[in-house]
Amino acid sequence: MIKNKKILLAYRPVGMPDESNFTMIETSIPEIVDGEVLIKSLYISVDPYMRGRMSDEKSYAKPYEVGEPFIGGIVGQVIESKNLKFKVNSFVEGRLEWAEYNVSNGSNIRRIKSEAAPISTALHVLGMPGLTAYFGLLHIGQPKEGETVVVSGASGAVGTIVGQIAKLKGCRVVGIAGAEEKCEFLTAELGFDAAINYKTSPDLYKELLKACPNGIDVYFDNVGGMVTDEVMKMINFQSRIVICGQISQYNLEKPEMGPRILGQLLKTSSMVKGFIVSDFAEHNKEGYTMLAKWIGEGKIKYRENVIEGFENIVDAFLGLFRGENIGKQLVKVAEAAAPTLVEEEATFAE
Repeated sequence: MIKNKKILLAYRPVGMPDESNFTMIETSIPEIVDGEVLIKSLYISVDPYMRGRMSDEKSYAKPYEVGEPFIGGIVGQVIESKNLKFKVNSFVEGRLEWAEYNVSNGSNIRRIKSEAAPISTALHVLGMPGLTAYFGLLHIGQPKEGETVVVSGASGAVGTIVGQIAKLKGCRVVGIAGAEEKCEFLTAELGFDAAINYKTSPDLYKELLKACPNGIDVYFDNVGGMVTDEVMKMINFQSRIVICGQISQYNLEKPEMGPRILGQLLKTSSMVKGFIVSDFAEHNKEGYTMLAKWIGEGKIKYRENVIEGFENIVDAFLGLFRGENIGKQLVKVAEAAAPTLVEEEATFAE
């Protein structure tokens, strides 16, 4: 039997998690039965939302159980199959265990689209983060040509795509990030009209006034906290606020006190809506198709921050909260046994 390493939740964190909240074990993989496939992990995604699943508070996703494996986005290769839908050596993506090998009955994986991009992009621009950006901005934010769109957490996997789609829609786009290198990436490489480093800005509100002379029509919020407080002072009449993430709040032991914003929403007839990507699952094919089209046309760019080695997954995850990544944070676990583009037509996740 093949030996398999897995990462489990050792105990629930209070505040910022650290290495002690995780434990690695080695197990054996049972033989697969009819309808199953054995998948070798190639790339593993680490995502901010996973911090919420480490807690036992009620949320949109079931908490991880103490002593059980983490579940996240994984791109892998089928190395054994007893499922007619998945051939040996084909590439798949799905919500699987943080493990070197996974067994699946096929219900939680999808084949990866062939010609669009390298297989790793199924974990970001052509996967959950890309769909999150697409649906959040276009279905909720509904940007119109000439409007101003502000994105917090703009240099991350979701924020980078949001800003580029907003540019495709003819908007002025302003990104908020936490380092000069990130701000330079947003403007010089991705075409944002302006970028603000909230960590070094002596007055974020004044910086926003300068960058958004016509106010803010759409705010795509990945961060929350003080950054969002300052943005809310500038929202226009009938603006749309899209709540995608609140990474500044995930590791707080007590909730922050902040301004009461309902009066501002009332005065400006504005809309604020939170969402998760599965809200739009019936439109997944639309999202995948448009994102692949824009990538193929060179209209959307992306960056991967790749750390190698299964043993480095925990450090890569914790690095998200230290602001270490630009673009999508991935862990490369193994080399593929075939070319990095899939040779067959893809099916979309159900």
